[in-house]
Amino acid sequence: MTRSPLIARRLFDRFEPVHAITYFAPEARTAFDEVGFRGFWMGYFAARAAPLGEVPASVITAVFYNFASSHVARALPSAWTFASPADALAARESSAVAALHRCGVIDSDDVATAADLLGKAASGAPLDGRPLFAANLALPWPDEPVAKLWHAATLLREQRGDGHVAVLSAAGISGRECNVLHSVADRVPREFITRSRQYDDDEWRECSRRLADRGVLDDAGALTQAGADLKRDLEDTTDRLALSALDALDDDDLELLFRTLTPITRAVVAAGDIPAATPMGLRRDDLDDDSAHLK
Repeated sequence: MTRSPLIARRLFDRFEPVHAITYFAPEARTAFDEVGFRGFWMGYFAARAAPLGEVPASVITAVFYNFASSHVARALPSAWTFASPADALAARESSAVAALHRCGVIDSDDVATAADLLGKAASGAPLDGRPLFAANLALPWPDEPVAKLWHAATLLREQRGDGHVAVLSAAGISGRECNVLHSVADRVPREFITRSRQYDDDEWRECSRRLADRGVLDDAGALTQAGADLKRDLEDTTDRLALSALDALDDDDLELLFRTLTPITRAVVAAGDIPAATPMGLRRDDLDDDSAHLK
């Protein structure tokens, strides 16, 4: 079947908020504190890395791609002295479900349908070269519809994320450079990136210099035309790779998924936990449209 990669991007804008509640909801912070993790970042790294088990911090730095190694190393492996990966997995799922319930996402026919269709897509999505997706896919599937919805959204976002890392790596854009490029391209404010990904001025300047040497930025640190073309190609290629995750859904399935998932996403966004600016560069201007527009 021939589909536009734009469908993959539009679907990402719908399932990513369902997953991302685990980073921003107060229920998640409380749950990670209760199992013993010390501070937000220990909870973040431990919970997201937990499907991989107790691997070295260098492995998580490589797989997550855009975090400083020192940032990861402050949380891992010491997190596992406070709680196990199994504890982290249980806390992230239960807290995500609790947060989604608070947002008004409850066990309903539409939620069950969206969960089943996202799950069908995730179960058939390409596995090759996608370590974080593979680790999450190996976890047991929840039975409860809201938990299943969250798990399926998590699978598809990590599948897409692994593909994006491959695209960046193939283009020779390092994990630290990609954050700078993302910000300069007006996808995420610099202040948000420097705080959440822990840059000092020297590292930001060095990343900018390397991008300028490639012709991606000009002498003032602004995006060149070549840089704009590169950024667009990175995003378009990511969408093309992510599109294959939808091959398990026929057109009727995909239309039904958009129709059932989009109102859920609107409810999650309306609850206010997820900030307007996130490192994922989510778009919200399309969420009033429940159609996949396949025809």
